[in-house]
Amino acid sequence: MAKGYSTRVLTFLMLISLMAVTLNLVSSTAEAKERRRDVPIVKGLSWSFYQKACPKVENIIRKELKKVFKRDIGLAAAILRIHFHDCFVQGCEASVLLAGSASGPGEQSSIPNLTLRQQAFVVIDNLRALVQKKCGQVVSCSDVLALAARDSVVLSGGPDYAVPLGRRDSLAFASQETTLNNLPPPFANASQLIADFANRNLNITDLVALSGGHTIGIAHCPSFTDRLYPNQDPTMNKSFANKLKRTCPTANSSNTQVLDIRSPDVFDNKYYVDLMNRQGLFTSDQDLFVDKRTRGIVESYAIDQQRFFEDFTVAMIKMGQMSVLTGTQGEIRSNCSARNTRSFMSVLEEGIEEAITMI
Repeated sequence: MAKGYSTRVLTFLMLISLMAVTLNLVSSTAEAKERRRDVPIVKGLSWSFYQKACPKVENIIRKELKKVFKRDIGLAAAILRIHFHDCFVQGCEASVLLAGSASGPGEQSSIPNLTLRQQAFVVIDNLRALVQKKCGQVVSCSDVLALAARDSVVLSGGPDYAVPLGRRDSLAFASQETTLNNLPPPFANASQLIADFANRNLNITDLVALSGGHTIGIAHCPSFTDRLYPNQDPTMNKSFANKLKRTCPTANSSNTQVLDIRSPDVFDNKYYVDLMNRQGLFTSDQDLFVDKRTRGIVESYAIDQQRFFEDFTVAMIKMGQMSVLTGTQGEIRSNCSARNTRSFMSVLEEGIEEAITMI
């Protein structure tokens, strides 16, 4: 009897302990998201934008992405990359999702975007369809993309954080020239990157933290073989270089290489450990350790993952607000790859209004 009682007491205490640990984890996650709410947000965005119109939007997106990443974790890096490429061109307004039209090729046809995974675009539109089925046409594709990028980080092992919402979708995509000129190339050095980011109101810490997105994902050989052929970049570890040459036997090889050789599918701080060991893949990666202005930040992140996570979330929230459309600007697309179809009457009304203003 006493033995049975003791067993029940022990089981009860274990359950209480487990509940306490679970509650602590939930509390820690909530606190982590809450701490990031101290980052200033632009007018028109809100931390609770869909609280009434679509309160479960974040749950819908994360639940679906868990299934997607279980089948293919590589799509997490692909979605995160699309978000970066969207924001850096003409703002976080989903123009990269638009397909080409009679007016010309879309941003996806620009050279830096040719290696964006097409399946990731399908995932974004599927998420948009799930949200629209539940809430109607109230959540923009740009907000879906921003949330999907956040969840790509979280579901790969990275930090959770709140995302300000209320973005609207653009009515047009950027030209190929504009796209090319606004995406930092893999051969850029630290000085070029610092200047580029400063023009976007992102500081040196933001630069080094956002570069940590390369802790997951892959790169195609032509994006880094300039460091191998005809001569090896002296800042690259020789053993690492020799392995890359086996992966990419020629400068234009179509093969791919993981960005982070230590934990390619896990969002952690190992990317910075790579840099300290001269195993960064791109010039834009390795030069962050070479340059004295950024080296200290790289070293601090390699030692302290939590510090990297905290700075990364702040930088992501800042980047995610670049040149956003809000209020009545742009539109909320029904299909992320195409502008909404306007009726003949709406076009006629706009023409009449324009003519009146000219009289």
